[in-house]
Amino acid sequence: MNSKEQLEVWMTKYESLVFSICYRMTGDYFAAQDITQETFLSAFRHASDFDGMNEKAWLCRIASNKCVDYMRNAGRRQIPTEDEKLPESISHIGRPEEETLEQEVRQQLLNACRSLSPPYNRIAEDYFYLEKKAETIAGEQSQKVKTIQTRIYRARNMLREIYRKKNIDGRAL
Repeated sequence: MNSKEQLEVWMTKYESLVFSICYRMTGDYFAAQDITQETFLSAFRHASDFDGMNEKAWLCRIASNKCVDYMRNAGRRQIPTEDEKLPESISHIGRPEEETLEQEVRQQLLNACRSLSPPYNRIAEDYFYLEKKAETIAGEQSQKVKTIQTRIYRARNMLREIYRKKNIDGRAL
């Protein structure tokens, strides 16, 4: 299997886990997405150095290191302590308070996506909220993938600005 095929396997198998680690460590949805991509790019670049043993742990370690670098560079100190364990997945946390909080965060994300002007509102909802791939969105909208990727990039910047304003003003979305 060549390294591109291996990357696709890793992304299919571990993308949710890597994202959940990044999100948990940074507390920033968009940074977590970026760091998840950086994790897989780093794994791709160093695939020849990987011994093939315990790929899950290897990818999680890369993700953790990328998050630590992000936190250092951002001047943030919200890194989990060594006695805290990162969950395998944040999709089924189990505690009602955390499930409610996650629902609220997702609702805020949906509201923020819908507040964007067309066509970015639809792109943002499909990509960030419904977690569709750019290729899927392009097919559904009869658009070129590159066009959709550009709109995703612009929508991400618009959403970042909304979240920045929310954090500065303390307003709910």
